[in-house]
Amino acid sequence: MISTKGRYALRLMIDIAAYSNGGVVSLKDISARQGISIKYLEQVVALLTRSQLLISVRGNNGGYRLVKEPKDYKVGEILLAAEGTLAPVSCLQTEVNTCPRALGCATIDFWHGFYKVVNDYVNGVTLEELATKEREKIGNDYSI
Repeated sequence: MISTKGRYALRLMIDIAAYSNGGVVSLKDISARQGISIKYLEQVVALLTRSQLLISVRGNNGGYRLVKEPKDYKVGEILLAAEGTLAPVSCLQTEVNTCPRALGCATIDFWHGFYKVVNDYVNGVTLEELATKEREKIGNDYSI
């Protein structure tokens, strides 16, 4: 299960990709659009900057900007930065499976397959695709 931190990290990155226009976006603006507290966003941006997915710009007109173009981000790398792992079971969280039951485990192949499907999916979707959907949805949000 993806935690709130992972979900918010993805929403934050989509927001920056959709609204930055090549510049920086403030946490205040992201907070207002996404309905996420600034305090929680501060925790999330710390993870994303530490993972070198975002750059922090200080000063009066400061905020955050993407390190790369939105098309060059995979959703999987964003979730991984926030979650640490997307492994469905603990024995797959490390490169080498140290579970004493791994060799005789009847379910290990299932968990490997499940993990592969999840990774293939999240790494097959770009931030640009989600930012485009965000822009389309806000473009349809008007009133007369």
